[in-house]
Amino acid sequence: MFNRKDIRPRPLLALCAGLFLSLSVTREADAQNFAVKTNLLYDATASINLGAEIALAPKWTIDVSGNYNAWDWRDNRKWKHFLVQPEARYWLCEKFNGHFFGLHIHGGEFNVGKVRTPFSLFGDCRTMRHEGWYYGAGVSYGYQWLLGKRWNLELNLGVGYVGSDYGVYEQPVCGAWLGNEHHDYFGITKAAVSVIFIIL
Repeated sequence: MFNRKDIRPRPLLALCAGLFLSLSVTREADAQNFAVKTNLLYDATASINLGAEIALAPKWTIDVSGNYNAWDWRDNRKWKHFLVQPEARYWLCEKFNGHFFGLHIHGGEFNVGKVRTPFSLFGDCRTMRHEGWYYGAGVSYGYQWLLGKRWNLELNLGVGYVGSDYGVYEQPVCGAWLGNEHHDYFGITKAAVSVIFIIL
């Protein structure tokens, strides 16, 4: 379990860096093999996010995205979390262009209180604070448009499962622990409107 007052992104950074380094050494530097991206939907919620995608074959890529939110809001409201979400993608035409289908997994930590999470993703957090881990998997469909030599735009939507295990706490700062709970969620697990920059 992590510190109640903060969520530390070190596991997220280590996982992303290790994956990118291990994959990048297997590829030669030719056209449309490596890209970085940001999800505008996460940007709109003030969640720091970064993604990267690397080609494995003419129609296969691996996409890894992560986001981090550690901001405190007024009245002890919080939606602190980090998320890592790798996805294997199969492209119907060619990589980084057109339709694709994906299979993703996801995991992370959260510390949420006094807010209504989308689809009650981490249970009902309106009157209590929930702090714990989440994990799961899903499938997605997406499309990328070529905007220029190095710029793309991507839409992506996924559905699947999220399981969360968390402690329940009273709402005040340093509130008493009330017990542990588990929550299962089936529904939207990925939504992205991403701006992409092709590096290689």
